[in-house]
Amino acid sequence: MRRRWGAVHTALAALAVWSLPVATGSPPASAATALTTAPGVRQAPGVTYTTFRVTVARGAAHGHLLTVDLRAPRVSVDLLYPGAVGARAPVSALAAARGATAAVNGDFFHLLETQHPGVPATGAPSGPAVAAGHGLKAAVPAGQRFGPAPPPGARPEDVLGIGDDRRARLDRLTLRGAAVTGHGTLPLTGLNQYALPVDGIGAYTSRWGPAARARAVCGTDTDRAAPCTTRVREVTVAHGRVTAVADRPGAGVPPGAEVLLGREEGARRLAALRPGDPVRIGHRLTGRSGAPLRCAVGGFAVLRDGRTVPGTDTGTPAVRTGAGIGDGGHTLYLLALDGSPGEPGLTLAELATVLRGVGARDGVDLDGGGSSTLVTRAPHGGPVVVRNHPSGGAERPVPNALGVFTGG
Repeated sequence: MRRRWGAVHTALAALAVWSLPVATGSPPASAATALTTAPGVRQAPGVTYTTFRVTVARGAAHGHLLTVDLRAPRVSVDLLYPGAVGARAPVSALAAARGATAAVNGDFFHLLETQHPGVPATGAPSGPAVAAGHGLKAAVPAGQRFGPAPPPGARPEDVLGIGDDRRARLDRLTLRGAAVTGHGTLPLTGLNQYALPVDGIGAYTSRWGPAARARAVCGTDTDRAAPCTTRVREVTVAHGRVTAVADRPGAGVPPGAEVLLGREEGARRLAALRPGDPVRIGHRLTGRSGAPLRCAVGGFAVLRDGRTVPGTDTGTPAVRTGAGIGDGGHTLYLLALDGSPGEPGLTLAELATVLRGVGARDGVDLDGGGSSTLVTRAPHGGPVVVRNHPSGGAERPVPNALGVFTGG
């Protein structure tokens, strides 16, 4: 990959490039000062790949950009994931498995568990996730999410999504769900999450996968490091009946079943259920507009209506992945910075400026650092190629990615 990146540097110097000045209203001390892009390479009709360089006070950051025309007849975007919410795989493997033309990594996730010894990490993402029109999971409480501090007003429920109308938009997905029992209706406050709200009840479906659920009852809504509660109840439901109960979280979900996990008050309410009791479980993710999303990935906005979101961080540079929306939702921009040694990275405010510079009106920050990865498929059906240098020296397995498809 180093030889290829050297060629990119040569191309940037030799090929005609265009330059965009800083948009007005950007923070002067940290905003990008100039953006240059190499001529684009068409991956497929409606999908273009290019490299870019952005000059900041700390030096020149390099990155990789996909421009996706969602109006192109054969173009679509979907969330890639390794078959389970609580699982991880490299972006290149996710793209190869689904036959995607290109992809970038997605949401921040539960990578490590250092605050609760003995509790395994789940690998599950923090925000909501929708794939092929199916809600995979809801958002963890604000104090339990991973990643940088978002701007004021951001919520863990915030997503970038693609609707049935083939237009991209920023949205906020809220869980609506309940378990109806002979003892009353129990509201659900979680769906396939690595962390549940205090006093809550979460549902776990087969999409959760084989991962353990012990982490779900640790921490609080405001303090990720708070101790794990011992007030726990877990109820397994299959074919409309309780089949098992337990006083500690388990792992996996039996075929054809769904698991209800309660903590504190939620555990007390589940304790009334016994094997054989009837239970009906229902849940869905609802956006602010009510219009369904075909796919969605968790991420907070750094750019809205062409302006950097107030309060966006201007002081912490890092390797970044971002996604932007332009042309009234008809164009999607996906970018990842290069993580080679010596690269200066970008602050969140600088990321917003770059997204605006390439044409976005709205944009979100996705997982960065060692997770930042952009891949494309080699021409004529060749293998998937990692285009940037992941900062860890190799691809980091991640829970999800945004995949671009150009099939029928």
